[in-house]
Amino acid sequence: MNFILEYFTSLNPMNFLSALPGNIAQGIIWGIMALGVFITFKLLNFADLTVDGSFATGGAVTAMMLIAGAPAWLAVTVAFAAGIIAGLVTGLLHTVLGIPDILAGILTQIALYSINLNIMGQANRPINANKFVLLLSLRDITMAIIVGLCFAGVLVCLMYWYFGTEQGSVIRATGSNPKMATAQGTNISFYKIVALALSNGVVALSGSLMAQYQGFSDINMGRGAIVIGLAAVIIGQVIGEAVFRKHFNFIVKLIFVLLGGIIYYVVIGIVLWLKMPSEDMKLFTAVIVAIFLAIPYLRGKSRNSFKRVAKLNKKEAVAQEVEKDA
Repeated sequence: MNFILEYFTSLNPMNFLSALPGNIAQGIIWGIMALGVFITFKLLNFADLTVDGSFATGGAVTAMMLIAGAPAWLAVTVAFAAGIIAGLVTGLLHTVLGIPDILAGILTQIALYSINLNIMGQANRPINANKFVLLLSLRDITMAIIVGLCFAGVLVCLMYWYFGTEQGSVIRATGSNPKMATAQGTNISFYKIVALALSNGVVALSGSLMAQYQGFSDINMGRGAIVIGLAAVIIGQVIGEAVFRKHFNFIVKLIFVLLGGIIYYVVIGIVLWLKMPSEDMKLFTAVIVAIFLAIPYLRGKSRNSFKRVAKLNKKEAVAQEVEKDA
């Protein structure tokens, strides 16, 4: 009992509040990455594991561009283009060579590890804010949040516009019902490649921003990115559906994917504040994702359960009896 009391008295709320802006800044950057995952996972129904590699590619390209003297905006642009190329490779492996989606993503991810290492020439490249003009930095978290929100806002608007166009609608139709799309004469292979390219371009852009924020690019910075992206997408979907219900339209989905990244990192901040072992962080992440993945299933199961149907039938029977008596 004394141990529990000592544990809770050792928790200082100010420590959590002081770390909260940093959690929000990272959550925004990872939320941008989750928007890329949203394209493949939700719209295309494609389990793309390329993102672990393309996220690091964005950071690697950005670091080397900055070291070479390029401005930050150009580094971000080239990083986005590098991500598009990575997505194209996955798309071609899947559509042209017939490799299953998961394996195609894994193959590209493995290849990107060596490619990223060759890009940087070593496992880690520092990009100190004192030496380079960065778009955002850990040293100014308020500005990092503002810049991150600007990128996120523009990206959400562009995605909302694009996926409302004819080409974007075809991508959504391809993911929703590929057989029907094929029957209508759609070249679904082409649209899969386009979606994968855009998805990994957005992921690489996020990796570029993360490298600038943390002040270095590392070969392993994308490890587990797909889990974080899926967590943000699922968290955003569960909370968004609970809040908006039938009004949970496409633009709201995009916004809540971004919010999902922020919420995820705030939860991680709470876990760290509670002094949970840092080596168990992957375990906590898996538990958080599993919980939010299970919520839609359990909710749907409860709505369609035989017990619920029996209750409805019982109510109808009672109502009929009342009508007969009347």
